[in-house]
Amino acid sequence: MRFNPWKLDYIGLKKYSYGISLALVVVSLLSVAIFGLNYGIDFRSGTTVDVALSQPVDKEAVERFLDAGQSQWGEYVLTPGTERLSIRFKDVLSGEQQTSFREAFRSELDAGASFEMYVVGVDIAREQQEKALWGVLFASVGILIYVAIRFEWRFGLAAIAALLHDAIVVVGAFSLFRLEVNMPFIVAVLTVIGYSINDTVVIFDRIRDNLRFAKIKTHADLANVVNTSVRQTLTRSINTVVTVLIGAVLLFALGSPSIRLFSLAIIIGLVAGTYSSIFVASPLWYELRKRMKAKKPAKAAAAS
Repeated sequence: MRFNPWKLDYIGLKKYSYGISLALVVVSLLSVAIFGLNYGIDFRSGTTVDVALSQPVDKEAVERFLDAGQSQWGEYVLTPGTERLSIRFKDVLSGEQQTSFREAFRSELDAGASFEMYVVGVDIAREQQEKALWGVLFASVGILIYVAIRFEWRFGLAAIAALLHDAIVVVGAFSLFRLEVNMPFIVAVLTVIGYSINDTVVIFDRIRDNLRFAKIKTHADLANVVNTSVRQTLTRSINTVVTVLIGAVLLFALGSPSIRLFSLAIIIGLVAGTYSSIFVASPLWYELRKRMKAKKPAKAAAAS
């Protein structure tokens, strides 16, 4: 039998979709609880050195230079480039260490190099972690309020569940594979949240329109409305995610190392967001709406 997504019973598949989503969320939460997050310089103390080169410098030569100086400057992460280098030291370099690094680099690798140094202390790193978390929470609450006013509270709860699903999956993937979490990652998560709610609202809007003309007498009638609404918006959802994915994949493959993880977070979030809009938010709204008490029929007017 040929697979046709436009004929799927999305409500009938909710047990499987819930199982998949629950497994992804549990694995993600366990990974964060066990391994934690691999915070970048934005969220932990350390020093970032951006080096503007005046001449080409071999990557291996830079690595040998940094390896030889680990006793002075500590562990590092190198992001190479043709005109600029980015070096992230895990320790906060003192003024003397910064001066010795500049002098040694100019002496051994590039006499005309210029430097920009960015130091993040422990207190600043902790503050930025808290602000990033509050930013995501405020965005989620704002979306819940907007959707609840624009539609109804059941739509709002279903939308927030889908958003949390997407955010947890992205965070879990970065935790599981030990990918660096920095400010561009937070921007990517917020971008994913915005994309996911947009996709979800399109489906919810169609559900609301179809409810106006549907005669809901049984749970099967309600399920048919949801399935029909998802099918009617499926082409739009697929076209949108494919279009954005093309750009994100190209940025990941061809972009600079500084935006590669940002692009990867977008890719993971796009896939999760499209899935959750169809297989999490819509079935969850169906479950909430199904439990709504039916209105009592009005009493017949007494015969005169």
